[in-house]
Amino acid sequence: MTILVFGATSQIGHFLLPALRVRGEPVLAVSRRPSAQRAREGVCWIQGSLPDAVPEHRDISVIISFAPLLALAKWMEQAALPLAPRVIATSSMSALSKQNSPVLAERIVAQQLRDGEAALASVCARHGAAWTVLRPTLIYGAGMDKSLTPIARRAARWRIFPLLSGDGLRQPVHAEDVALAVLAALDQLASAGWILSIGGGERLSVAQMFDRVRQSLAVTSLPLPLPAWLLRFGSHVLPYLRGPLCRLDSDLLADNTQLTRLLGVQPRPFCPDARCLETAAV
Repeated sequence: MTILVFGATSQIGHFLLPALRVRGEPVLAVSRRPSAQRAREGVCWIQGSLPDAVPEHRDISVIISFAPLLALAKWMEQAALPLAPRVIATSSMSALSKQNSPVLAERIVAQQLRDGEAALASVCARHGAAWTVLRPTLIYGAGMDKSLTPIARRAARWRIFPLLSGDGLRQPVHAEDVALAVLAALDQLASAGWILSIGGGERLSVAQMFDRVRQSLAVTSLPLPLPAWLLRFGSHVLPYLRGPLCRLDSDLLADNTQLTRLLGVQPRPFCPDARCLETAAV
């Protein structure tokens, strides 16, 4: 079984590739900029990007993708896949949480995610390939995310941690738990044809989430609560923050019922540390 991985250098790929090597199956990892160091990791790295410039490999039996779904579906439309590979890909809970956003760009992102899910299901049907899509909530754990890690790094550098007020609930999911769900889907064909939500094993308020990030820092930081009126002002002055700020009082959660039933995966509670946010050396 040859496994083709798109988005192998992502935060989920960071945990997935070592686990795939343990399984002893050939792995082809697609990257725009492969390096000699990666080549020594026991994975065959090939240079390319979706939807173009990806070499043909007719012996692919599994496709795992953390890349945009529309690009993956477009590549599969033109690819020769005689083995009807098992396809496991990630989307995002933003497909639902941002569909009614007041920010047009976010509504477009949500629509593209849903369009990508539908396109993947359609092209897999034409290839006779079984598919599973995972919809993660906010991902953390490898110091590569663009949400919690940048905040933690700035706080570690400046020794001041801004605490956002908000009553909305959050469910951050560790990247390794998403990788474990991918591995489970490889072995559980009962998950074929499902779009599975995956959130962390704990639901906590926005304020609790940021306070735990602050507590995880390797250095002491001064908590700086930001009042609601300041956040409202910021959403007008900085339009790119309007979407995230308007959701502070909204619950952004995932129902893990089907995930656990079909894959047996139970994600961990939210317990970040300086290592998983890569702030220990800042």
